[in-house]
Amino acid sequence: MTIQGSGGAGPAIEVQGVVTRFGTTAIHDGLDLTVERGEIIGVVGGSGTGKTVLLRTIIGLQRPAQGTVSLLGETVSWDGSSTEALAGRFGMLFQDGALFSALTVGQNIQVPMRERGGIPGMLMDELSRLKVSLVGLPPDACGKFPSELSGGMKKRAGLARALALDPEVVFLDEPTAGLDPIGASDFDELILDLRRALGLTVVMVTHDLDSLARICDRIAVLIDKKIVVGTMEELTRSEHPWIQSYFHGPRARAAFDRPATAGEGG
Repeated sequence: MTIQGSGGAGPAIEVQGVVTRFGTTAIHDGLDLTVERGEIIGVVGGSGTGKTVLLRTIIGLQRPAQGTVSLLGETVSWDGSSTEALAGRFGMLFQDGALFSALTVGQNIQVPMRERGGIPGMLMDELSRLKVSLVGLPPDACGKFPSELSGGMKKRAGLARALALDPEVVFLDEPTAGLDPIGASDFDELILDLRRALGLTVVMVTHDLDSLARICDRIAVLIDKKIVVGTMEELTRSEHPWIQSYFHGPRARAAFDRPATAGEGG
C-alpha cells in the first residue's frame, strides 16, 4: 500500500487501550488503532458500536474511562489542555454538516478563524472564498444561508469549514449519507483530490460501501468492542461472522467488483 502525503514523524493517530463506558455498559474495551499520515481510513461497524464516539474521543470531546490517544504527536487530554497545541491541526465534518443556520456559508467557514483570533477581516473573507472554491462550490455560495443549499452543497460547505485552518487531519462522519449516487461519487472524488493536493489524513465513518471500495486505503471494523483493521482484501478473508456478512453481501459484491480508484493510495 502506497499512502499519499505520508511525510512527518510517526503516525497521525495512535489509540491505545481505550475503554468507553456509558453507565455500566462498555462500548469500547481495550480498543487500539493506528492511522498513518496521508492515509484514508474508513470506520465501519454495527449500530451501537461507537463509531462516532471513537471520533469524538480522538479529538478530545469524549473522555474515555481508560486509555490514551495521540493525535499528530500530541497526547490528547479531555480537560482542554491539549486544545491549544492541536488547534487548527484537525477539522471535523459532522454528519448533518452542523452549519449555523443564522450565518452565511462564508460566516460559517470563518467561525474557526474567529476562534483562533488574529486574522484580519479582509483576509478571513479571502480565505473563506478560497475554501469555497477548494470544495467545488460556486463563488456566490459564500453569501448563501444553509437553508438555500442542497444537501450536497451543505456537505461541501461543512467540509470547507473543516478545512478553514488548513488542518493535517480531517474527520468525516457519514459524509455521503443522504446524497444520491452521483452526489456521493462526486464527494468521494473530492476527498481523493483534497488528499492529493493537501496531503490530508482522513478518518471517515461511513456505511457507504462504494466509498469504502473506491477511496479507502484501509478499513477499521468496530466489532466485539475492539477494532479489526485491514485492507479490503484482508477483511474479505476474515472468518468473523459479522465481517463475512458485511463484506460478502450482495451490496458489497456490487461495490467491490468495481475497479478501485484508491489505487493512488491503495
